[in-house]
Amino acid sequence: MSTTAIGQPNSVAIVFFILFILITLGITYWAARRTRTTEHFYAAGRTISPGQNGFALAGDYMSAASFLGIAGLVSTTGFDGLIYSTGWLVGWPVVLFLIAEPLRNLGKYTFADVVALRLNQTPVRIAAAVGTLATVILYLIAQMVGAGGLIKLMFGLSYETAIVIVGVAMIAYVLFGGMLATTWVQIVKAALLLAGAFLLALLVLARFHFNPAALFAAAATKYGASVLNPGKLVSNPLDTISLGMALMFGTAGLPHILMRFYTVPDARAARTSVFYATGLIGFFYLLTFVLGFGAMVFVGPDAIKVVDKGGNMAAPLLAEFLGGTPFLGFIAAVAFATILAVVAGLTLSGAAALSHDLWVNAMHRGEADSREELRVARVATVVLGIIAIVLGVTFKGQNVAYMVSLAFAIAASGNFPALLMSIFWRRFTTAGAVASMLFGTLATLLLIYLSPTIQVDILKHTSAWFPLKNPALLTIPLSFAVGIVVSLLGAQAGVDDRAYHRRMHLGELSADR
Repeated sequence: MSTTAIGQPNSVAIVFFILFILITLGITYWAARRTRTTEHFYAAGRTISPGQNGFALAGDYMSAASFLGIAGLVSTTGFDGLIYSTGWLVGWPVVLFLIAEPLRNLGKYTFADVVALRLNQTPVRIAAAVGTLATVILYLIAQMVGAGGLIKLMFGLSYETAIVIVGVAMIAYVLFGGMLATTWVQIVKAALLLAGAFLLALLVLARFHFNPAALFAAAATKYGASVLNPGKLVSNPLDTISLGMALMFGTAGLPHILMRFYTVPDARAARTSVFYATGLIGFFYLLTFVLGFGAMVFVGPDAIKVVDKGGNMAAPLLAEFLGGTPFLGFIAAVAFATILAVVAGLTLSGAAALSHDLWVNAMHRGEADSREELRVARVATVVLGIIAIVLGVTFKGQNVAYMVSLAFAIAASGNFPALLMSIFWRRFTTAGAVASMLFGTLATLLLIYLSPTIQVDILKHTSAWFPLKNPALLTIPLSFAVGIVVSLLGAQAGVDDRAYHRRMHLGELSADR
């Protein structure tokens, strides 16, 4: 592929971009008229059906990092990109069987509601907010970097201007429409993304008589058999295991995913929505693998890296090769819609941590006025939007799929162990929960800084203090160990286990009887 229209204004992309903005602003206006209370702002009034929530969960999860980043990694490194697809997918059974139903029965708006239910509210809420905000901010950086690169290349705008546009739109969705607007933006985006990726994959497979094996064989013929073997991206087996653990268990610790279980009427609806989401996400990740190898064969790794050194433009370049400039414009607009929807969900979960966990429950011991809480949540939305814009500009040029994996490592180490132990282990104490969450979050951040990713790739040092690119292999078991040891060293009385477990299985009303 010698020439590309990427980098020049694309009329089709601009039309779809304006159309999507108008539709989503209409949704936001409709939702704003129905968002009057904190329950509406955080949980859409718990009126979302299982099918709608399944699409919204899938929309939250099928991020631009997945669409642009995985296709880019597969197109430039081959088989190793598969670990991202499978790692993200296999985390959903953990959510389905262990997390969804207890979370919906025990919590109200955030996962900290569940961890703090039997424990001392203030220290647990603060520790949970630290883990939530670290995950949300790192995830936001990845989305903003993808958005900036995409809009810069598609509309000819500067990277910085593109970041500001995304940040302003994201703030508008959450500020005025809350969870109801965010949910329906996710549903629209999920439908567009699945349709766009499916159409692109069909065009790729049509060149090989709809035989995926022929596509992989063509890649091996052109670039050598090594593209079908592991080792080009992750050569260390321990790195591979560590990355897989971060992706799998991080799913069950992502604040914006966990928050979605409060938007449905009951625990059964929460479980059903996970079932729908798992099917949609699995189908999508299969498509990204086809898109990655398709881009490798038709566009070529060198041509992809010329346009974007992180490989994030592989899918748009493939769309241009197969469908010309109009199809490139459509796929770029779909990717842009994907980014906007995901950053809105992330911002909402971060705002909930600041207002519901910190302001209301940690600072005012649960006695803040509902209107005051709503006002604080909206101020927090604006603050997080500004932070996302600044960090998006700062981290320009990084591969977005890899950055998301680091966010997953924090969610897997800081949030997941404490959430699981608070649900299923009766001897879990306040000190154990705080120690586990703070250790998991801070140790992950420290080891990421000491890893080859920062020390070698960014700071250009010859070696790194910590050998693994992703620290989850170490930090997840240690977070469990810290929580268990600290809990066993101290005693905690006054816990009503029977009422707690009745509520976990039957819901709040049943526990009160």
